[in-house]
Amino acid sequence: MENAPQITLLFTALFVLISVPMSISVGLRRVETGVMLLHGDDEDLLRRMRAHGNFTEYVPLALLGLAGVELVGAPMWLVFGCGGTLLAARLIHYAGLRTSPDNVGRLIGAVLTSLTMLVSGAVILLALAGVI
Repeated sequence: MENAPQITLLFTALFVLISVPMSISVGLRRVETGVMLLHGDDEDLLRRMRAHGNFTEYVPLALLGLAGVELVGAPMWLVFGCGGTLLAARLIHYAGLRTSPDNVGRLIGAVLTSLTMLVSGAVILLALAGVI
């Protein structure tokens, strides 16, 4: 276990725990509306579905990037910085999308997520190339 990317595992656990209430929120809305497939033109159900779906689309790949950053030996502050930024980004995005499709939080969360992924990818490539 000592060779495992400990910081990434911490963030993975947090993201797993965060995803559960998101999923439950969708299920509860389905029960409330009686819509068991797709969204049935229910705007709130659609926003819940997309907020959870977007989370599950981006978080796994971003966590792989975070693990890569940790595994190539990046400084602890960088690993925590990327993980913390990703966590904040996904929470901001989720809250923004749940509130309104035009909420600025959605944009901020998307930009911060992309930035985190770009930094992670660049750090991994630079480390593999021996530059850092």
